[in-house]
Amino acid sequence: MLTLTKAKQVVFTVFSLGVLCYGEIVSATITLPLRSKSGMVVSAHPLASQAGVEMLRKGGNAVDAAVATTFAISVVEPFSAGIGGGGFLLMRSQKTGEIRALDFRERAPLKATRNMYLDAQGKVRPNASVNGYLAVATPGTIAGMYEVHRRYGKLPWSEVVKPAIALAKDGFILGQRPTWRSISVYETRKQIILNNPAAREIFTRNGEFYQPGERLVQRDLARTLETIAKNPQSFYTGSIANAIAADMAKNGGLITLADLKGYKPIWRNPVCGNFRQAKICSMPPPSSGGVLLIQMLNIIGDTDLKSWGWHHPNALHLLTEAMKIAYSDRSQYLGDPDFVKIPLQALISPAYGKKRRAEINPDRATPSTQVKPIPPEILQKFGQAEIPQRIYAGYESPETSHINVVDDERNAVSLTFTVNYGFGSGVVASGTGILLNDEMDDFAAAPGVPNVFGLVGNEANAIAPRKTPLSSMTPTIITENERLRMVVGAPGGSTIITQVLQVILNVLEYNMDAGAAVSVPRIHHQWLPDQLRVESWGLDALTLQDLRRRGHNVKEIIPWGNINAIVVTKTGDLEGAADPRGEGIPIAK
Repeated sequence: MLTLTKAKQVVFTVFSLGVLCYGEIVSATITLPLRSKSGMVVSAHPLASQAGVEMLRKGGNAVDAAVATTFAISVVEPFSAGIGGGGFLLMRSQKTGEIRALDFRERAPLKATRNMYLDAQGKVRPNASVNGYLAVATPGTIAGMYEVHRRYGKLPWSEVVKPAIALAKDGFILGQRPTWRSISVYETRKQIILNNPAAREIFTRNGEFYQPGERLVQRDLARTLETIAKNPQSFYTGSIANAIAADMAKNGGLITLADLKGYKPIWRNPVCGNFRQAKICSMPPPSSGGVLLIQMLNIIGDTDLKSWGWHHPNALHLLTEAMKIAYSDRSQYLGDPDFVKIPLQALISPAYGKKRRAEINPDRATPSTQVKPIPPEILQKFGQAEIPQRIYAGYESPETSHINVVDDERNAVSLTFTVNYGFGSGVVASGTGILLNDEMDDFAAAPGVPNVFGLVGNEANAIAPRKTPLSSMTPTIITENERLRMVVGAPGGSTIITQVLQVILNVLEYNMDAGAAVSVPRIHHQWLPDQLRVESWGLDALTLQDLRRRGHNVKEIIPWGNINAIVVTKTGDLEGAADPRGEGIPIAK
């Protein structure tokens, strides 16, 4: 049982369920959804969800709640996301039915150059794009939150920042239930935190991270948030901007006052498609999330997955092959739309999905080496007017966070944001408490040279001033018959898109409730490397045997992801759930 300040007592039940797969029972941890007729917030941390619900109780709308939750996550999940990073937002107005997409992702500084991570011999300097000041791209979170709140919020700006200020100033108790994600990030990023005096002072005591059950206080961040509450532009043109730029100049970073002053979030048209009776809308480029999501749903098409049964080998085989095709196209065609032509309408065309479906052998896995992006001259037939240049697929860290909000009027917000790798660049701008991102590593340091995760880039994703790296973030809003049906999104790097795909199918195709949909085991394939990743104990022995017989290179790994969702039931009630792999919860108004 969890008791939250100013919140009604809510009991969240997690239990072990025997899931019938192909042939035998497999154990899974299933969380029961929270059901409510009123508004709801679900995020990766209980205190962040509470901050958002407080806004709903004060008469705020979904935007107010989402902004407050975003600020709170920036305090309580510093290793995942924060005001020193950036992301994407999707929102829907119940009154007009309009869905809008806001790009507030980080961008390369004006002084960035294509060879900035190479040594005198032209070789990539190890970790130069990952750790330290040179890894930081211009942050967009504050600009994004202020822009969406300025246009659509109801409560005063200072009110939505207030809960985060309190969490930073008074501190909060670190969670008692470590997750795979938090354990990994604290272990792997310890040294980079220790290398930065400001970060070391905040996140460690005598060189050791604070432990579960201890209180983490962030006084510098509290003062920064107080300044932002009075004037959000101070981050880009005022005292905070001056502090960031000075710290950058002192330590070899590239961000200047000109970068901060010049940053502007961008409103974009969401990418939408149909699946069964539902309309699926998600984030357009420079995120690849929406395009790949709709492309995979188009490849599935009218296949009756439900008749096979959940996680039947036939269904898993089809999903896997669809993932390979979509991720191969991603490597060829997707990137920053301000720098590369993207065949958007062709890629999300149902006819194109049907063509790629016909290439799938129903009985045999196609090796990734034989799964190729469709040639441009063929893609042109599905609506592409120009042949784009090639773009690097990119990598995005799993240390990201997602927020879903639906208010009483059924306005909805789906928001994903990040600082990239765990604890970002490991740099806290001196005196500000702001942990800065390392988003520059999403660019290709040099053509043909793999990054730390073995992914290879090329000329099209070479570093350029004010360029945005390709993302996998997939905030998604689904409607049926012009009414809100579902709000969903996830962290998880390249697995974000396949997580969202499977949770959507769990709800729309297999009629699971929100709790089961985000809890049950899942799979992932991203074309390269040629591996079908499955959760350990997630599939029964006969299913694994069948998949291997078809030629899939199955790799069992620890659980991944931290997805959450809000589903609107047939009766109009809300049903919210957070992934049991993390520590998040839904809270109702």
